[in-house]
Amino acid sequence: MNNSFEINYIRKCLELAEARLNRGDASEWTSYDFEKLSTAIEEATGVILSVTTLKRLWGKLKYTNMPATTTLNTLAQFAGYADWREFKRLATLLPGEPTAVSTHSPAATPQKRSKWTYWLLALVPVGILVYALLLSNTKPGKPIDTTAFSFSSNKVVMDGVPNSVIFSYNAVAAGKDSVFIAQTWDIRRKMPVFAKEKTYTAIYYEPGYFKAKLMVGKQIVKEHELMISSGGWLAMIEQEPGTPLYFRKNEVIKGNGLEVNEALLSAYHVPLQPVPPALRFYNVQPLGDLQTDHFTFETTLKSGFQLGTAACQRVEVLLLCKNDLISIPLCAPGCVGDLSLFAAGVALNSRNTDLSKFGADLAKWVKLRVVAKDRHLQFFVNDSAAAELTFSNPPSGIVGVQYRFNGTGAVKDTRFTKDSTVIALQ
Repeated sequence: MNNSFEINYIRKCLELAEARLNRGDASEWTSYDFEKLSTAIEEATGVILSVTTLKRLWGKLKYTNMPATTTLNTLAQFAGYADWREFKRLATLLPGEPTAVSTHSPAATPQKRSKWTYWLLALVPVGILVYALLLSNTKPGKPIDTTAFSFSSNKVVMDGVPNSVIFSYNAVAAGKDSVFIAQTWDIRRKMPVFAKEKTYTAIYYEPGYFKAKLMVGKQIVKEHELMISSGGWLAMIEQEPGTPLYFRKNEVIKGNGLEVNEALLSAYHVPLQPVPPALRFYNVQPLGDLQTDHFTFETTLKSGFQLGTAACQRVEVLLLCKNDLISIPLCAPGCVGDLSLFAAGVALNSRNTDLSKFGADLAKWVKLRVVAKDRHLQFFVNDSAAAELTFSNPPSGIVGVQYRFNGTGAVKDTRFTKDSTVIALQ
């Protein structure tokens, strides 16, 4: 993160966010804690800040840029203020806090500097603002003829990841306006491209369903759907930053499911302590007309590793949709006091909802079933009713599943059913 006079306000805002989340000192947080923070921020503000972004803000990952205004506004809202400007106007810094510091993270110790250094540091945000204005000079309300633009893409390989995608575009009509390509739904991650060029290539390291966008300034002029399928079952270890660690299919496929155990992790020199690795299973593929308002999903899973910070055996099962998401938590019985269930715009939290049935002995096989009918969802764990809800979001097409484990994990007997049609994931 760049040095600037804003750093103390950022640090103060992070402290308030920590206090609201109430998960202890952030210096001891794991990836799971940042996932919880991301979920809490989304529930409170409607804006998603990725785990990677949050880790950068808290100094867990290297960060050499000032946070975007959108990020700061979202943090301020989570801390209880209208936006970043109001936070800076109303927040009180502790006595003696300087207006500029030298730091690589918000928690670093202030150092003495000459007055000229402070002046230079104060100019950094000004330079960033000028640069941003130069990049995005489209006037508010300026009409753009979207028919003058074109945007398409081609995958280098049909299935599997990593997968490079070649975007072809025509944005000459943008003139001097800045042009961006957003690879996913998250337009904050847009990449600047040259209006006079025709091609931009990007790599997708994880499968999923995306809506790529061509933007002029802040306006989306073209977008299209992009499916990066997994090519059947995929098992990988998330690494931030960096390329994921992918396992070969013959290493993980076990009968009608897949498994990553301690022996396989040891063969790849992946440590389980002090923080277990973020293990992910994917199966993303076209599933016909399967929709969130009418389906049955069944799977059986286990997570045997429960030492150290993995004592809660936390697992998340995500049903991936074109325009929505269903996220189902599971954990050891003693940890059910900190669970969140999210389904098609509805969030249930253990703070005010009994989610105790999502607690199970995950060292043994656990059955999970989800039944959807007319936007009413029922969740069953080991054939016992665990929760139910009704959502109002429009039905969305289902494109696959993702499993999130901490350490080891295994799944089997995974299938979707619609009426008499059974889709077994293989």
